[in-house]
Amino acid sequence: MPQTPPAAAVVPDSTSDPSTASTAVIVLAAGAGTRMKSDLPKVLHTMCGRSMIGHALTAADAIDPGALVAVVGHQRELVGREVKAVAELLDRDIAVAVQEEQNGTGHAVESGLKALPDDFDGTVLVTAGDVPLLDGATLSELLATHRAGAGATVTVLTFTVAQPRGYGRIVREADGSLSAIVEEADATDEQRAITEVNAGVYAFDARHLRSALQDLSSDNAQGELYLTDVIEIARSRDLAVRALHVGDAALVAGVNDRVQLAALRKEMNRRIVEHWMREGVSVIDPDTTWIDVSVRLGRDATLLPGVQLYGATLIGDRAEIGPDTTLTDVTVGEDARVVRSHGERSTIGASSMIGPFAYLRPKSLIGDHAKIGTYVETKNVDIGAHSKVPHLTYVGDASIGEHTNIGASSVFVNYDGVNKTRTIVGSHVRAGSDTMFVAPLHVGDGAYTGAGTVLREDVPPGALAISGGRQRNIEGWVDANRPGSAAAKAAVKARNAARKQHNATEDGGTE
Repeated sequence: MPQTPPAAAVVPDSTSDPSTASTAVIVLAAGAGTRMKSDLPKVLHTMCGRSMIGHALTAADAIDPGALVAVVGHQRELVGREVKAVAELLDRDIAVAVQEEQNGTGHAVESGLKALPDDFDGTVLVTAGDVPLLDGATLSELLATHRAGAGATVTVLTFTVAQPRGYGRIVREADGSLSAIVEEADATDEQRAITEVNAGVYAFDARHLRSALQDLSSDNAQGELYLTDVIEIARSRDLAVRALHVGDAALVAGVNDRVQLAALRKEMNRRIVEHWMREGVSVIDPDTTWIDVSVRLGRDATLLPGVQLYGATLIGDRAEIGPDTTLTDVTVGEDARVVRSHGERSTIGASSMIGPFAYLRPKSLIGDHAKIGTYVETKNVDIGAHSKVPHLTYVGDASIGEHTNIGASSVFVNYDGVNKTRTIVGSHVRAGSDTMFVAPLHVGDGAYTGAGTVLREDVPPGALAISGGRQRNIEGWVDANRPGSAAAKAAVKARNAARKQHNATEDGGTE
């Protein structure tokens, strides 16, 4: 049976412990994301089947905090709806706090704190809605580091990057302890050379955080309230400040533009594909295979090059998908094959064969051991076990029984210009090529249809349905109606050749 992936498909399952009940997580998602140059809020751009804020909230949920808050601002209604949808998927409460004015990260956190009880005195983790690869394991490690020993007032995640432009620099004392975080706009040339940077993920003592936020100043290059200044305030009060360096920089990398979005999407997909290969799935070309976080794959399944699996797609044991196949919310049974095809919101039975070049539109239910062949399109159908629709056919709004064969170029005519109606075809039916099923229609078990038949009336079980009269050949029609045409000239030439051949045969027979 297909296995269930971890919460983010790339990290272990829930990393919660009893102490997280006194933990609150605030996810900052209020920014406009102007560098994305998009009408869509930055945090709503998707990555491997989930919005960026969806990834951030899922990571936070993995440690099972006592409270989870999303801070929204730019296009708050859109972002708020997404937060609500994620909360329903996670089956937990997520508070939405509004940052009325974009006045820096310090102001954003202050807005988020208002969603917590006034007497909350636990640990506040602060993350960002545009850091999609951050996982629950990293947040748990941050929390453990923050609480180790006598505990710290502030703990910040850091990482090292070769090109630190745009990041706040981590300034350390001679003994290696954290001194300050300096934003690039305020950094000296010496500080800008530092390659250890702020990941924008923090753990705070709630009481100190509330107090320090009151002392923040906007006297800086950007005229904003920097959350990073809380660290300097803590040091000035001789409070413990810690830093946790993350060796895997991708886990804390942020997205500011579409180039970074594409790069992190590729990295996330690489991790998802690797996860499934380690779970017993063969991926022939990982570089051309894309798998959403919500997809499930069975043991010994094989993904050929160019496969894209989206949404709630479920692939059974030993199934083979691809090459060049896209499935969205499709369930594929064990031992089935899907070749160069496209499917949406459909079910494919065990040991069935789909494609090449088939299109399964929503609500296509394909039974076990069935065949949907080349250039076949289905929609809102129920096709029974062992039945075949081999090629060049449209089947819409229909039920087909078991062991039935639909001949090439057949069409289920389901739309009269106003309404769509259904066709029911029984089991063990043999439909000749180019049969037109004009709905509403019922074809009984064991019935046959002749090639080119147009069915407008029900066919009884075991009957042979044929429409149209005997074939008539009207000699000379082309000469009379298309004189001088290429067809007429070809016909004359063919008749003369036939006559000559006939005469030669006759002459030979008299010798």
